[in-house]
Amino acid sequence: MRLLKLDSGGQPSLTEFIGDKIPPYAILSHTWGADGEEVTFKDITKRRGKDKTGYRKIQFCGKHAAEDDLNYFWVDTCCIDKSSSAELSEAVNSMFRWYRDAAKCYVYLADVSVGGPMGNDTSSQQTRKSAFQHSRWFTRGWTLQELLAPTSVEFFSVEGERLGDKGSLVQEIHKMTGISVRALQGDPLSQFNVEERMSWAATRNTTREEDTAYSLLGIFDISMPLIYGEGWKKALIRLQKKITKNTSQPFLEHPRPPQRHSTHECRSL
Repeated sequence: MRLLKLDSGGQPSLTEFIGDKIPPYAILSHTWGADGEEVTFKDITKRRGKDKTGYRKIQFCGKHAAEDDLNYFWVDTCCIDKSSSAELSEAVNSMFRWYRDAAKCYVYLADVSVGGPMGNDTSSQQTRKSAFQHSRWFTRGWTLQELLAPTSVEFFSVEGERLGDKGSLVQEIHKMTGISVRALQGDPLSQFNVEERMSWAATRNTTREEDTAYSLLGIFDISMPLIYGEGWKKALIRLQKKITKNTSQPFLEHPRPPQRHSTHECRSL
């Protein structure tokens, strides 16, 4: 696992940790921007990318990690060398655990703006609530595990203003997503049957159609090879076979096609 650390000049660099020798770290959850906007693994190793829109998210995560006395942090856009199919497969199969083991998870809501410091008046609170409820972050396939896996999940606006955390917003998130309050509060996901867990992902979408299945690996505590190009149906059938073998619970519905989505987000995980 590679982690980022800011040097004395605020420049991020990567350090690789093996096995159980991983220090406490913060982790970022976000929606990806368009091609060319995100800082990549190669950008970090070549010490470039400051001109990219996504660099702001790296600075955001590093800043809040430091405020929480955490020297290291992880951002999926640049901590994985996606040019290596073997590394990408290992990362996807490890992703749930990486989010689960993080000391802090910061959710950066790029489409939620509070227009400045948060006010306590009724109008400000209603504006915040509406923007939060309509964020694209709640519609993405990968962010399901990023919501459920970590113990500490904090939500921030694009300005970096803290909106609340998974605990204080649990009822609001439950109503928006249909996810059980007990699951949001950290009860083991194995206590929820297959049908219920699948329902949590029913309205979410992914950029690559196979990720409809791959983004659920951690939700069902399953590992399997990634075969991009196999299509959503074959990927989901493979996932279903693995789940049935592990739980002996049959599926009640045929695999669904991936949701249609905007081409703006180019997330490749």
